[in-house]
Amino acid sequence: MLTNGTATPPLTYGEFAASLNSVARFETSPFLAVAVSGGPDSLALAILADHWARERGGKICALTVDHRLRPESGAEIERLREWLTARRIEHETLVWEGEKPRTGVQEAARLARYRLLGEWCRERGCLHLLTGHHRDDQIETHLIRWRAHSGPDGLAGMSAVRELADCRLLRPLLGVARDRLAAFLEAERQAFIVDPSNADPAFERSRLRRREGIAPGVEVPRLAGEIAALGRARACREHERDALLARFVSVHPAGFAVIDPVVLAEPAPEVLALLSSLVTVIGGGAYPPRRERIARLHAVLAAAGQRRHTLGGCLLSRWRGQFLVTRELAKSEPPLNLPAARVIWDRRFEVRTFKSGARYTIGYLGNSPLRLEQAVLQRSRTNVPRFLLPIFPAIWDVDGVAGVPHLGHCREGLLDLPQIVFQPVNPLTQAGFAVV
Repeated sequence: MLTNGTATPPLTYGEFAASLNSVARFETSPFLAVAVSGGPDSLALAILADHWARERGGKICALTVDHRLRPESGAEIERLREWLTARRIEHETLVWEGEKPRTGVQEAARLARYRLLGEWCRERGCLHLLTGHHRDDQIETHLIRWRAHSGPDGLAGMSAVRELADCRLLRPLLGVARDRLAAFLEAERQAFIVDPSNADPAFERSRLRRREGIAPGVEVPRLAGEIAALGRARACREHERDALLARFVSVHPAGFAVIDPVVLAEPAPEVLALLSSLVTVIGGGAYPPRRERIARLHAVLAAAGQRRHTLGGCLLSRWRGQFLVTRELAKSEPPLNLPAARVIWDRRFEVRTFKSGARYTIGYLGNSPLRLEQAVLQRSRTNVPRFLLPIFPAIWDVDGVAGVPHLGHCREGLLDLPQIVFQPVNPLTQAGFAVV
């Protein structure tokens, strides 16, 4: 375990309240969702958050995701339910259904967990999702990224606030040592569940917890202070980047961006951050491109020689003295037959289908087997250049193109076409990096 090895007092309710109040503001009678696995960290968080919410006339709901990866998980969740019920804490279990991947299980499980938690929050109108990440988790994240040669943003670790599509994720324990949470549970006489996968040496984080790969003599409090300083520096950089985005970038609802080249005269670090954010958002990437690739892109744009450049699923091109950032169709998701539900397509668009039984498909016009008729262009209420049309999302059915919302086109007589909203998984701006 990454603790300082000395006996420490349990975390108090007052300290928790101060930490939570320092990172977020809440409505009257707050309603919180708390992700609880049954381990000591999340169970301590649930008890602390329940006390905090009750004092303010609110409540929490503890949410447990059953990944169905271990046969004993059902019995463990039932034991957890009994503990929470004894404390009058509402509890629900969310199940990860379907086949599980043979490789990359941890990452797939993490994505499924946040998807299920986010969907629950959206359906219940819950704005706040709390997780039990603590100081030791933060240090492990820092060390893993350091070994992967991450830049200063990555080395800042996890933010105390993160905006998800359906709620905001809060990590109020990032400044709290793991052993203080264990001491809290001991003071509460509360048992907890030990997940054996947390000690599996096949996973890098588990090896770190066993102190493998950590340099001897690492002073945990000092390292935690350095990570916090990196976090504050990252928050300043994000503020400067967002100011440049507001001044020099415009984003079209169809999912492309226009950059004013004047921005290239700004300090290089801020411009690199701007380019990294744009490429990640327009390209739909899970992670930003590597620093050296962004630096190369910056050099290409500044040189004013090469007219087209691809990076991270984006095509960057010059047009009328500006830079266009558009989706690279060769890297985009194929057309999707839409269910009567809400889906995220190409990691960039939220699509909501309202008419049950209608058979619609979403895709980019450039990937559609059906051409957009000239009559559609004549009726569309837009002056978009024709060369941009292939990257516009469209809805079609068996009779052809049913609608291109961002061109103002809908086939006459059609009602309740699916709604398409540019809502990338990684938004261009969000809550600034927060340090507890």
